[in-house]
Amino acid sequence: MNETSSQRATLKKGINKIGFFCLAFGAMIGVGWVTAMGPWLKTAGPIGASIGFAIGGTLILFIGLCYAEVTAMLPVSGGEVAYAYKAYDTSKSFTVGWFLAFGYISVSAFEAISIGKITSYLFPTIDRWPLYSINGDQIYGTHLLLALMFVSLITWINYVGVQGSMRFQIYLTIAFLFIVLCVVLVGFYKSDINNLKPYFAQSGELGVIGGIIGVFATVPFWLVGFDTIPQGAEEAKASITHRTIGLLIIISIVAAVLFYILLIISSSMVGNWQSLLNEELFTAKSFEIAFQSQWVVDGILVAILIGLLTSWNGFFLAGSRVLFAMGRGRIIAPSLGKSHPKYKTPYNAVLFCGVITFIACLLGRGAMVAFVDVGSFCIAVAFLGVSLSFIKLRKSFPHQPRPFITPGGTLTGYISVIGSLIILLAITLPNSPAALVWPLEWLILIVLSILGIVFWIKSKKSRDATTKEERDYLILEKYK
Repeated sequence: MNETSSQRATLKKGINKIGFFCLAFGAMIGVGWVTAMGPWLKTAGPIGASIGFAIGGTLILFIGLCYAEVTAMLPVSGGEVAYAYKAYDTSKSFTVGWFLAFGYISVSAFEAISIGKITSYLFPTIDRWPLYSINGDQIYGTHLLLALMFVSLITWINYVGVQGSMRFQIYLTIAFLFIVLCVVLVGFYKSDINNLKPYFAQSGELGVIGGIIGVFATVPFWLVGFDTIPQGAEEAKASITHRTIGLLIIISIVAAVLFYILLIISSSMVGNWQSLLNEELFTAKSFEIAFQSQWVVDGILVAILIGLLTSWNGFFLAGSRVLFAMGRGRIIAPSLGKSHPKYKTPYNAVLFCGVITFIACLLGRGAMVAFVDVGSFCIAVAFLGVSLSFIKLRKSFPHQPRPFITPGGTLTGYISVIGSLIILLAITLPNSPAALVWPLEWLILIVLSILGIVFWIKSKKSRDATTKEERDYLILEKYK
């Protein structure tokens, strides 16, 4: 094929090893280590919650191993979109990309909403100009202005170049780790291992086991973010080998699991954890009691803000790359697949994500929780898609170069498929701790699926105008 017959938009290569690690780790840490600590301990207790995280982390590690091999094999923007396309066809690629993009953007919007809420803990007087209420959540004008300011900042950073986005991610992740580790290490001097008792909490008829399962069911949501690495694989600096990119996926998962377990244990040891279960910010309150100092609380709140921004930037970047990959491959609107002539960024996809993020955050936290829950389902669909693609690629392309070889081979893929199905069942089965809520969340999922069908039909003309040979080149380039 004459490659000039269908020009392929390219992105600037500006992500180094530290950038990839901070991209994934920063996306995974978020704010769950503070906002969800109370529910974790209430459900399973300190040791039970740690076990739940360890088991859930192991499951995610199997999925991550599949990601590592296919990412190193096909280091192109959009990740899952390319894997599903090469393994199956355009329709499967669109399905995975559609759900994945919604999952990423919903998290981005939730972070935009949360910025006002978290800031109000530091500066209570910021709650000004009440406008309206959705699902009991009051929307303040000042919160919307703050969201607009940070949406504009995140959008601008990602618009003008991936190097700026990575510097932003690296500096914030380092600052976050410094603050949290200082608080935790100093906290050990104030802690008592006896405070961990009772080690387990009873949950329903299954008792201790039920509590561990309850935490385990939510772990995939808290560890979503390692999959941001595949989205930026095409933008890796030339000095980074494809095998290294695969290894960084595994390293980031292990680091995040250890981080969460460390916070669970340390927060429980500094005081009587059972007396703080109803606190909205459990971690901050436990360290405040231990130190009897507001500066510790303020430090944790600053860390929360930083964690929110690293998570937000990571998912924003990932969402724009998924849309870019589908646009460049002419699976959806080709305009989304354009690269900025100067900055070499997917500028239309970036602007699209910025606009949708701000519009969505107008709904407030009350409504956006539902979107994030549905987004978790969508990302789990992507996990299943990658696991199936991994197996199919191993069978259909056994001689394709694989810089990273997954231990266990195809067996790891089948374990990953089962794990992905378990996650989907945990989200969809009634009475599950992570189940979608009827009717709102199920209606959102149904509407999203219908919109996907509409977009697929509307994009038919663009798809039909592109030959398979052209699309192979546009999506896979030299890895086709």
